[in-house]
Formats: sequence, structure tokens, C-alpha cells
Amino acid sequence: MTADLIAVVLLLAVAAYACGGGTDYGAGFWDLTAGGTERGKRPRWLIDHAMAPVWEVNNVWLIFVLVIMWTGFPVLFQTLFSAMWLPLALAAMGLVLRGAGFAFRKPTQRLAGRRLYGAVFAVASVVTPFFLGAAVGGVASGRAARGTEASADAWANPTSVMFGLVAIATTALLGSVFLTGDARRFDAPDLVGYFRLRALSALAVLTVLAVITGFVTHEDSPHVWHGLTHGLGLLFVVLAGVAALATAWLLLRTPNAWVRVTAVGVVASAVIAWGMAQRPYLIPTSLTVADAAGAPATLTWLAIVTLVALVLVMPAVILLYWLDTHGELEELTDAELRGGSSPEGDAASGH
Repeated sequence: MTADLIAVVLLLAVAAYACGGGTDYGAGFWDLTAGGTERGKRPRWLIDHAMAPVWEVNNVWLIFVLVIMWTGFPVLFQTLFSAMWLPLALAAMGLVLRGAGFAFRKPTQRLAGRRLYGAVFAVASVVTPFFLGAAVGGVASGRAARGTEASADAWANPTSVMFGLVAIATTALLGSVFLTGDARRFDAPDLVGYFRLRALSALAVLTVLAVITGFVTHEDSPHVWHGLTHGLGLLFVVLAGVAALATAWLLLRTPNAWVRVTAVGVVASAVIAWGMAQRPYLIPTSLTVADAAGAPATLTWLAIVTLVALVLVMPAVILLYWLDTHGELEELTDAELRGGSSPEGDAASGH
């Protein structure tokens, strides 16, 4: 029972990272496709301002996933990182390079340096979700079975390739939807239409890829296909479809805050559908939740620690998102950074 509970928590943490981290990756995707220096200046300006306050916090969910996996399901952790160390290593490298590129792009004074760091940030924002999706595809297709040695087949197979492409399309959808709202918040009406069009395009591409993935899964991952077309798996597939229709409808109207909710609903429902489709396996059809679980005492303490962590972390994360969406986390201006006083400071000093 405890193992099943921890497995559900793990799945929810993956869904949270797919939504939170996926939004950041999507911003990088649109940074990559924004065009040259002049053409892409406005979109990149918005991406910098929108991401700056919150981009690091989304990696909390990735850490959460890793801690739960290696503590609660050590056999799963060992199996995945043995069979698919290469795509996971490439994804980890992409995470590091992406963060470095974003952090160094803005303060760099030389144009060549900004272009270099910007390119690193943008390319890594596409490469990282692809390899993470490919690793998930290796799990869904059952190729990362216990005892499997590292090989290209574990992650370079039809299911993995499609999952990688779906991951990129998913991040593009989330990024463009959130940037549409950020454009309204920063009073940039030209960018509202710019990113709304890209959100609709990403949703259309994601829909096509999802259909193709269904056909591929039917042939390449029969257990997951059966789970996606029956029971809870099917329920969450339907929820993802309904959320996609709602997202399209809201985007065609004047976008509001609800479009973010429906877009997140698409991604979260899809991730949960995949998890439900695999039951009772963590790796179909070779490793069940019970077989992969750690010692009962370890699982009990992990459940307690997880609850405490959620109680401590969730309010802080929610507050951070609230402050960001209400414009309370704006960066200091250059004048303020050089020592210029704020209006409050002037009033206090009598000036």
C-alpha cells in the first residue's frame, strides 16, 4: 500500500516537472525560433523578463523526482540509469548548459557573447526535453528492462522518438500559452497575438503527434496502448482531449488566465494517463511497483518526509508564482543598480 502511494507521488512529481519545467523549455524553444537579432528582439525581451524570477524554481520538481526514485524505488533508479545513461546524461548536460546560457546572456556586454549564450540556452531548451522524452519512451516500450545493458535500442526506437517529439511540442505549447499571458501583463499587445498564433500552431502539431504516437504505441508498446484505451488511462486521455479543446477555444477568443489552466491540464492529464496505463508496472512488463520498492520502513519514512516537504515547499512555490503573475518581482532598473534611489527612498530622505 505504501509503495503504491509513493508511486502515485512520483507520478505527480513527474507531472509537476512536465508542466513547470516544460513551460521554461518552451520559452527556450520560441527563443530559438524567434529569428535574427532585430526580428527576435521583442520576443526575446519578453522571454527574459517572464522567466527571470521563476525559472530556477521549476527544477525543484526534478530534484523531487530523483529523490523519490532513488529512495523509494532503488531498483527502478538503477535500471534506468544503467540502461539509458546516455540520453539521461545528455539531458543533464542540457540542463546545465541551458541554465548557464540563460544566466550569462543578459549581463554579457558584447553582442557576440550574447548571441553565443543565447544560442546555448535555446538549443539546450530543445535538446533536453527530447532526451527526457526519449528516456520515458524507453520505459513505456519496456526496453529498459531490469538487467538490460546500455544500448541505442533502449532509447532510439519508435516509441522513444515519438515521445521525444511530443515532449518538444508540449513544451512549445506551454511556453507560448504562458508567454501570451505575460505579454498582456507587460502591456505588449503585439506579442499577445504573436504568441497566441504560436500557441495554436503548437497545439495543432501536438495533436497530430499524439495521434501518430497512438499508432506507434499500438505496435511498439502494446501494454501501454491497452492501458491508454481502458480504465483510468482512457479517462485521463479523454481529460487531456477536453483540456486541449478548451485551450484551443480560449486561444481563439481573448486569452485570459484560464487558458494557462487548460494548457497545464493537457500536459498533466497526458502524463497521468501514461502512468495509469502502465499499472501495475513501473517498467512494462518486467518491473512492478512492488518488485521495485525499497524496504517498508524506508517507504514509511519517505512518505513522512515527502508530506513535510510538501507542507514546507508548496506554500512558498505558490507564493512565488502569485507574486510573479501579479508583477511583484520586477527586476531593478539599471539606474537603481547603479545606486539611483527609488521614489520611496527619495521621500524618506526629504528629496
